[in-house]
Formats: sequence, C-alpha cells, structure tokens
Amino acid sequence: MFEVICISFAFFFGLAVRQVGLPPLVGFLAAGFAINIFGAGLGLPADTDNILHYVAHLGVLLLLFTVGLKLKLRQIAQPQVLGGALLHFAISVVVFAPGLFYFVGVDWNTALLLAIALSFSSTVLAAKLLESKRELAVFHGRTAIGILIVQDVIALVVLAIWSGQTPNIWALSVFGLPLLRPLMHWLLDFAGHDELLVLMGMMLALVIGGMGFEAMGLSSEIGALLMGVLLSSHQRAKELSESLWALREIFLVGFFLEIGMSGLPDLKALLFALGVGVMLPLKGMLFFFLLIAFGLRARTSFLAAVSLSAYSEFGLIVAAVVLQDWLVPLALAVSISFVIAAPLNRMAHPLFARIEDRLQRFERRAMHPDEQPTDLGAADILIFGMGRTGTAAYDHLCAQGKSPAGLDGDTYKAIAHRDAGRNVVFADAEDSNFWRGVDVSSIKAAVLAMDDIEAKVVAARSLRAKGFTGPIVSHALHEDHVARITEAGATHTYLTMYQAGMGLADRTVGALDSAGPAVP
Repeated sequence: MFEVICISFAFFFGLAVRQVGLPPLVGFLAAGFAINIFGAGLGLPADTDNILHYVAHLGVLLLLFTVGLKLKLRQIAQPQVLGGALLHFAISVVVFAPGLFYFVGVDWNTALLLAIALSFSSTVLAAKLLESKRELAVFHGRTAIGILIVQDVIALVVLAIWSGQTPNIWALSVFGLPLLRPLMHWLLDFAGHDELLVLMGMMLALVIGGMGFEAMGLSSEIGALLMGVLLSSHQRAKELSESLWALREIFLVGFFLEIGMSGLPDLKALLFALGVGVMLPLKGMLFFFLLIAFGLRARTSFLAAVSLSAYSEFGLIVAAVVLQDWLVPLALAVSISFVIAAPLNRMAHPLFARIEDRLQRFERRAMHPDEQPTDLGAADILIFGMGRTGTAAYDHLCAQGKSPAGLDGDTYKAIAHRDAGRNVVFADAEDSNFWRGVDVSSIKAAVLAMDDIEAKVVAARSLRAKGFTGPIVSHALHEDHVARITEAGATHTYLTMYQAGMGLADRTVGALDSAGPAVP
C-alpha cells in the first residue's frame, strides 16, 4: 500500500502543477502534505515515515554523487565561491538571529540555530534545476554549486558542535582518498556499459560514500559528493551519471514527499513559515551583491543568486538533530521557498533580460572573471556547444579546410579544447551581453550543437537579430523541438537519432555494394 499511495499521489499532483507551468517537484511537495492528511484513512502503513526517509536519503546521495561527477575541485577554491559562501553565512546569521530572538520570542541558542538553518541554500533544488537546464557546467552554475558545497561543510561543522558527535580516528583516512583514484578509474573502465556500471555507481555513492563516511562519523552526503569528484576527471564520468539518472529521479521523489510529510503545521508554524518566506528575496539579493563585489558580471551574479534563493534541506537535517520542536515550521518554510524558487529559476533568463539595464549599473568597472569574447578572429563557421557532437563537427570542418570557432559556456571545457589545439572560447549562447558585443560579420554559417532546446532557440534568434543571414544548422533530440528551432531561425534541422539510423542504412548499402554478390 505504501508504494500505491506514494506513487499515485506523486504522479497526479506532479502532473497537475505541470499544467500550470510549475515544475513537478512542487507537485511532489503538495503530494506529501496530501498524504499526511489523507494517508491514514487510505491505509498507509505506520512505518511510512521511516521507509520514505530511507528512499529520500538514497535519492540525495545519488544526486550529490552525480553532481560530484561534474565538479572540478579548483572551482571551489575561487574567491567568489569561498568568500561568497562564508560572508553570506555570517551576514545571514547576524541578521536572522536577533530578529528571531526579538520577534519570535525564542532563547538566544534557539535563535542562533534557526538563523544558521535558514542561512543555507537548497543543494537538492539548485542541482536539480541547474541540471534540468543543462547549466551545471556553465559559469553561474558552477559558482552556485561551489557555494552550496561550502555551505554543506559549514552545516557539518554546526552539527558536530551542537550534537556533540565528532569524527572518529578512522576519519583521518579521508585524506588518503586521492590515492584510490587510479583504482576507481580502473574499476570504471572494467565495469563495462551495462548493469555493472549502475551497480558501481551505487556502490560508490551509497556504500563507500554513504555508509563508509557515516561509519567514520562524517556526513554521508559529503561522502557521496567526494566519490563523484574523484571520478569527475574520467572520460566516462558523463556516461556513469546518465546511467544513474532514472534511479536518482525516482528516489528524489521520496525526498520531496518526505518534506511534505514532515508534519501538519499549526497557526504558529504557518506564520513563522510565511514570515521567513517574505524574507526570501533578501537571501537572493545578498548573494547577488556579494558576487558583484567579487567582480562577477550582473548576469552571472543574478542567475547564481536565483539558484541559491531557496532554504535548504540541510536546515531540516540540523533541526532533526538539535531543533526537533522546530522541524515542522522549518519544513513548511523550505516547502514555501521551493514553491517560490522553482518557477523563479525557470523564468531566470527572461527575467534578467527585463531588468538587465538596472542590474548592470552595479557591476564593477574592471575585467570580470566571466568575461566573454567580442572578436572571433578569422573564423567563418561558429559552433555552439563543444561536447561530443560539437567537437566532431569542429574536427570534420577543419579536415575540409574550414576555419570554425567553438563556443562553450563551460570555461574548463573551453580551456581543454584550446590545449588540444582547437579555437574554442568561453561564451554563453543565452547571454544577451555576449550578443551585444560579438562581431559575426565574417561568419558564414552556424552550427547549434548544444543539447538544451532553450539555448538553441535563443542562439538562433540572437544570430538573426544581429543581421546574420547565413545557414543555421542544428540537431534536435525530439521531433517537437524541430518546429521551435526552425521558427527561431534555423535553416537546416536534423533529428539526431533519425539521421544516425539513416547513416547506418547508407553504410549498410555501401557495404553490400562493395562486397559484391554473395558466394553460395
């Protein structure tokens, strides 16, 4: 009965909110509250909370493991990441704690812990929304994830201090984890491409990173993340991440249901949640101005701040250990912040376009670390997105005597391509500032090789708005994407899998023709 009720409620509530333009996870939160209200009458088992907590925990570990697969350690050691996270934490606590003490009427210790819990941002929501928009690897996505990791480490320190639990002597073995990287890389090569690959990912995320770190008195969440980071430099890291995608998504439904099922709020809890919900814009604004102060452009600062605007599930972890009486009010506050932040993230790019002129006035007049090019050199073909498809197109065009230039929103990927001898620069196709400054007068054709449909549409429209009249060639993953890309200005659109099938057929016919008649 547990799975019948949970799956049914999650599906129908998720489907309902999607019809009004909200992401399904908002429906999952609503489903959790609905199960809390009606579950007992439907025969929900008494141990549902424990089962759901276990499923949710697996989902969080798998999510953090896959986030780690896309991380580079050097991106955390950036001034805007460390400085932004630490300053935001300090300022939030200084502002929140006195307010909670005077207006909520709690003692100073409770006020301090509540302020700490509310200072964190949601790792699960930010990672899921950034990944759904293919923005985990772009500059603002990496900045946001780096800040979240620093916040998670702060949360672990808080738990260690207030709960009285400290890592045991075996925790020192964490410093030897880099020595295991060659072995882990060998195992990934040896695991193949089928179910063993999935099992290896689950073993690293749940067994070694999860249970292993807990046995040492450390956070299982950080353990899962570190396991992913150790494999992030492997060429098959993306394949491993994709193999775990479906499992992770199913388990994460349990996470959002669990938040909704944390308890039914009374009037005091509701007023508290609404009060801190009103403060949510201040959380995002503080991130924006801190990132501006560290020299980032307004667009990067705004998009990263929007990603960090929801209250954190780590706050619930803190509450479950040291603030149990405040677990339901905090769960409601987190739920409200998710309802606000999810659609805000969805509208982040068009929203910035509307208020760009106002926000750019706050930028520092200096070279920004996320600066983008205006001169594309002697290139005659632009390739947007330098993943496997874009790289193959680039190399093939070079072999035919063309002079392509590659653009990619991942600075590390752009650097790796330049080190390999390719003309690739860091640029985000959805950045209006890039389009205002870039010169495309010498470009004769453009190739849209990114996966995200929204980025393709923006790139095609922006090229036409710049007066570009040449062919725009794009691949499409789904049939319903073809019309959108064509309407935006693309002249040649190809269904990737369909064209791959045609290519295989052509190769087959060619092989038959060259082989001659069969010999009996």
